[in-house]
Amino acid sequence: MYYDQQEYDIRFEWGPTGLAELLPASDVVIIVDVLSFSTCVEVAVDRGAIIYPFRWNDARATTFALEIDAALAKGIDDGKGYALSPSSLLATPAGTRLVLPSPNGSTLSLQTGQVATLAGCLRNAQAIARAAQEMGPRVSVIAAGERWRHDGTLRPAIEDLIGAGAILAGIKGKRSPEAEVAEMAFQGSRGKLREIITACSSGKELLGRGRVQDVAIAAELNVSKSVPILVGGAYRLWEK
Repeated sequence: MYYDQQEYDIRFEWGPTGLAELLPASDVVIIVDVLSFSTCVEVAVDRGAIIYPFRWNDARATTFALEIDAALAKGIDDGKGYALSPSSLLATPAGTRLVLPSPNGSTLSLQTGQVATLAGCLRNAQAIARAAQEMGPRVSVIAAGERWRHDGTLRPAIEDLIGAGAILAGIKGKRSPEAEVAEMAFQGSRGKLREIITACSSGKELLGRGRVQDVAIAAELNVSKSVPILVGGAYRLWEK
């Protein structure tokens, strides 16, 4: 009752619980997981790939990939093959079918049911906003966030807040206070996006793993017009 933001057209929340609150009154849901699921999806789909989100640490992923004749992305980029890493997907051939497990973005994508679902990030923020506006007036933007290592609870991640705000900035409609604050976070950050994404906790974690290129790719704003939409359990390029 107090948390569903139903009196507003344009809404924002965090993680699986926030998604559950906003989903019933949504025409379209946008999943934002900047480091790195949504960025991976944008990079791959922009090149004509089909991406199947899958739950993290689920032993059935290998079997599922075999059943649908798809490759399986690794959780850690070792420089060999596809991974949950935007740079590993830059040369993905058109038509590639890829199962992409992730702890946050994939999990959320599998919980949206029949509601139109888009994968948004900084790279395609403007394109996602335009597409969402065409799909219906009630738009819910969900920041995936990360997980605290010690107990697995949601860790709000500023890269997802900023990414969500970048998308919200392009959508017209009556905004919830939550959506307004997310947009303000983006507007206050847009002049130094790369600096912030690099210096935030999630960025530092990736840099510590040597994934400099992944952080740089994720920090690019509106360089893509691709709109990944979830159809039949897979993200593919949206065509009007």
